[in-house]
Amino acid sequence: MELNGVEIEDTYAEAFPIKVARVLITAATKHWAKVAAQEATGFGTSVIMCPAEAGIEKFVSGDETPDGRPGVYIQICTFGYKSLEQQVLERVGQCILTAPTTAVFNGLPDAEKQFDTGFKLKFFADGTETETEIAGRKMHRIPMMEGDFLVENSIGAVDGVAGGNFFMLADSQMSGLTAAEVAVEAIQQLEGSITPFPGGIVSSGSKPGANKYTFLKATANEKFCPSIKDQIEGTEIPADVNAVYEIVINGISVDAVGKATAAGIKAAVTIPGVKSITAGNYGGTLGPHKFNLHDLL
Repeated sequence: MELNGVEIEDTYAEAFPIKVARVLITAATKHWAKVAAQEATGFGTSVIMCPAEAGIEKFVSGDETPDGRPGVYIQICTFGYKSLEQQVLERVGQCILTAPTTAVFNGLPDAEKQFDTGFKLKFFADGTETETEIAGRKMHRIPMMEGDFLVENSIGAVDGVAGGNFFMLADSQMSGLTAAEVAVEAIQQLEGSITPFPGGIVSSGSKPGANKYTFLKATANEKFCPSIKDQIEGTEIPADVNAVYEIVINGISVDAVGKATAAGIKAAVTIPGVKSITAGNYGGTLGPHKFNLHDLL
């Protein structure tokens, strides 16, 4: 199968279940909403070693937020609801409450699972907190030096999907990187998914486990490393490919991850120098969800 002259391999991305909380941050300007979102999603690339996977989902205008201010949705993901609740509390309390002009709203108000994050954060006010309502949402008002920080009483979470992915094989680093950048931009126009790695892009790639250093949970995916393609038996790197970038996608549903994968691929193949698109799968050892690239497209 080809798309815009780029080969799309007949393969699938393998993904796994995860718990996902969704938070809406608003601020006086888009800049400060973005700053708070970046801080709150830091050290959140992979649960291999990070305490959570986290990332920016999408930016929204004041027409789409409860308080009429610019906003950004973020997602925070861990394997269990207990650890997720703690991560949400810590990241909202330490990274968003402390950022200028921010407020926090529930990104999944209809979810069955709800954390009382705002209720717990109100105690920072040490008895000076009050309750208010914005657009029908119960809010806690916490007096601070710059004014008041407002946080919704609850933050919702759902059973989501992590590890959806696709690889872009390119003739050079710059063509591959450009393709990855436009892929992330396309995904951030959608609802329900995130790309948790730096800038949404994975330069390293990995495989579950190890061939030699068996004490590691994940190691370099040597079959997709161009600099050693002449040394690796069964390499996946053709002679005209000199860089590979991966996009990893998490989301609140299978559908969200599938749509994001398709949108990212369609954007990536518009960049000259992209030779082919494939995906990472590990024979079912990573997770039960399979996203077949041809089916998605």
